[in-house]
Formats: sequence, C-alpha cells, structure tokens
Amino acid sequence: MVLPQLFLVAGCYLISPVTAALQVPLSFENTAVVRTIELGGSEVHVTTSYTTRSLGKENNVYYFVVPKKEDDKTSWVDVKIKGQSSPLLVEKHGIDALLHKSQPVIYYSVDLPKWLNINESVTLLVNTIESHASIPLPATAKQNDPQSLLYETGAYVQSPYTTVNQRTKIRSPSPTIHSYSDPPSLSRFAVNAPVTKSGASVTYGPFKDIPPSDDGGFSDEIQETVKVHYQYEKPLVTVALLRRAAEISHWGSNLNIQDNIHLRNDGPRLDGHFSRLQFQQQAYQRAVGNHVLGSFTIRLPPDVRDPYYTDIVGNVSTSRFRPAPPKVKSRASERFSSLDVRPRYPLLGGWNYSFTLGWDTPLENSAVYDKSQNKYTIRSVVDDAEVKVILPEGARADIQIYTPFAMDSIARDTHITFLDTKGRPSITLSKRNLTEKHTSPIYVTYTVSLSAHFSKVVAVSSAAFLLFSLMFVVRRVDTTIRSNTQK
Repeated sequence: MVLPQLFLVAGCYLISPVTAALQVPLSFENTAVVRTIELGGSEVHVTTSYTTRSLGKENNVYYFVVPKKEDDKTSWVDVKIKGQSSPLLVEKHGIDALLHKSQPVIYYSVDLPKWLNINESVTLLVNTIESHASIPLPATAKQNDPQSLLYETGAYVQSPYTTVNQRTKIRSPSPTIHSYSDPPSLSRFAVNAPVTKSGASVTYGPFKDIPPSDDGGFSDEIQETVKVHYQYEKPLVTVALLRRAAEISHWGSNLNIQDNIHLRNDGPRLDGHFSRLQFQQQAYQRAVGNHVLGSFTIRLPPDVRDPYYTDIVGNVSTSRFRPAPPKVKSRASERFSSLDVRPRYPLLGGWNYSFTLGWDTPLENSAVYDKSQNKYTIRSVVDDAEVKVILPEGARADIQIYTPFAMDSIARDTHITFLDTKGRPSITLSKRNLTEKHTSPIYVTYTVSLSAHFSKVVAVSSAAFLLFSLMFVVRRVDTTIRSNTQK
C-alpha cells in the first residue's frame, strides 16, 4: 500500500477579508453548471464546470460561491478555462454576517484573461479539494469489519447568477453504496427524476431555471442537504504532525533530510480489543480489515543514500529500501526510490504512530551555483506542516525564499551544531491543511564567501592547536603527590 496523501490542515489563493456586503453585479448567466464529486477517504475532489454567458459589455470578473461549512474544509482551490492548463487569479472574499446568518457562503472572484462582450461565453473549471469531509459511519468497528463513510453536501450548486441547467454527480470509489438522500422537495426544479443511481454514481438533477442562490433565503428555504453513505476500502491515514529539517553541508557536498512524522488513523475506532493472532491470520489470508494500516510505502528521491527509519524505541528493522532503477531518458520523471515501512504495530482507527525518517542525497542534485552572482539556489520538496532549511555556516544575510504558495508563517533563526562558531542561518516555513497539490519545490538563494568556507577549518585547527598546547603544558607540570615528612 502506498501511503495516502499526507494531511494537516489550507488554501493557495489570495484572501481578502470583507466585512461589508459584497455587491456582485448580475452580469452573467450560467447556461450549464455541472458538479462532479469524487468521494474518497481523507480527501474529496470536487470539479465544477461553469459554462456562463456574458449579459453585458466588457465583463472580466466572474464570481462563484462555496457554502462556508464546505469552505472550512477546503484546502485547495484553483480555476482554469476549459482546455487550458494555466490557472487563473482567484481572490477569496468575506461574507456579510447580517445577510447570511444561518448558512453563509464564501465569495470567490476570478479574473478572466480577456473581456467578454454581450452573449460571449466561457467555460470555467473550478477544482477544490476538501479535507476530512467524509466521516466514519458507524463510528466504531470490529477488527475485521468493513469501513463505511458518510458524505453530505448541498443538492444545488449555489451561485450569484441565474442558472439555466444544473447537475451534480457524486461518484463513490466503491460500488457499494449503502444509502443516499432523495428529498421530495428536489422535484421543484427537476426536469425528470430528481435523483438517479447508476453503479457507483448518484446523480442529482438535471435542474432547470434556478434563480440566484447566494443569499440566506435560498440556503434556508430551498437548499437541501443530501447524503451518500458508501464503503471505503483503504485506511483513513492522516499526518497529524510533520516536521522536516533540510541541512546543507558544502564540505560534505551533502543535503540531509530528516522528517519527524506523527501518523493517525481517522477511521472508525476499534470496537473491542485488538487481537494480534487474528491480525496475523488475516494478513496470511490477505483479508485484513480495510480500515487497518499494517504497512505503507514512502516514495523518496532517486539519488537517496543511507536512509534510516526509527521510532521512540529505536531502529525499526521491519522496513525495506528499494533504490531507484537506472536512469532512462524516456522515463526520467518516473524514477524514484521507495521505502517499504511496516510499523511495530498495525494502526487501527483512532491509533497513532510517531517515527523519524531520514536520508542523505548529493548536494549537486539539489543545489545550483550561479557563478555570475556568487549565489547558491537549493530545492526542497514541501510535503506538509513545517520545513526547516538549515544553511551552511557563513551564509550571508541576503537570503531570499521563493515558495509556490503563501505560507502561514516564515521564521528565521540560528541553528548551532557540532564545530560551529557563530551558528548556521535557518529558515522555518509553516503551513497547515496541505494536500498533494502543495507538493511543490521551494527555493532558497544565499551566498557564502570564500573566507566562510575556511572558517570551520580555522576553527578546528585552532581548537586542535589549543588542545595540543594544553597537553604540552600539562605534561611538563609536576602533578605528583609527595609526602612532606622529614627524615
């Protein structure tokens, strides 16, 4: 099993808090809105396609809304024009607390790449990822019981514009769907049957001629909450805490990565006692409960060397490192090393496991030296939570950081280790609520003077000289204890 996406807990868009009511001009009409919800475990992927028509001249800002209770779980938002790969600029706005009392919505604005005139259309794809949107139901399960999850959302896609045609499709990763909602009130806008089920999919709609639905009246009087209860056959693994340290050594031409990871299984809690014998029997028969995490695989860079895997007890020997295969040009992007990890005990629902994972990699594969500016640029993959980059001693103050998305906080400090004199500059980047979309490189540029390269040599040489001098003096001092008795 490959370790599922690592989580903690936020968004990569520009946030603009607004306390006053947001005046959204009714300058568009949605001709078709199609929402596709891909259910999962810790993540739920939502893709909403808005085909919209301009009702005025020179319109270039489109607004969409997300119910606040769903927005609180949303960890990623990006918007693209259908058929294009470049994301558009998205700005998140606040809400009017007086207008939206019970079921508020969050407004997002999208800057279109060109102005639209009357009757010109564009199709926008809004992709969001919701973290921990599905909850275990039942909340407890025996060791060999199946795992089922419950997901709920609004039946209608709310919008500040009139919507001519709309449909929501919810797809389960398993064909086993225990139940789904079918409120009778959905027939108000339905063309035919308001709800249909086919295999692992439940479709709500199509609905026609839905008025602007971003106000509190629509949320309270018309909107219906629908639920899908489905079976999920993988553990709900969450990285509750991750601390990464990346230490750079020019003398050793080495980049050391160390991750301190705290895993948690968010599946249904164990009902009863855990039986090791039963677990071994199930493992032999390959019938382990799908909410039990017995092992997982961690992908590492292709040039990893000397990996280690330890926990609070010490080295964990139940692991196997597989280096990357030889480099092939046509498949260079698919090369990676892997570490098969088997914890000391299987993780059941509500259980935790903390461990440390580290490895070395050649510095030249992660650092680039710009001779014209005398600057080094290093790259580190951001997985989650907190990344601490420890630069070489002597790195100057002109350190610059380039991140692919906004961080919650960036702190600078000094890290002191063996044989350091003044200490090493360190940068700590923190971020919460991350998904695999946030797994992007960060870049740090810095300069190191020629004299700084030799400062450690001078320090070690001076310390050795003082030590030998002290030994030289001590050897010539008579420290013998003699008797003072007189003959």
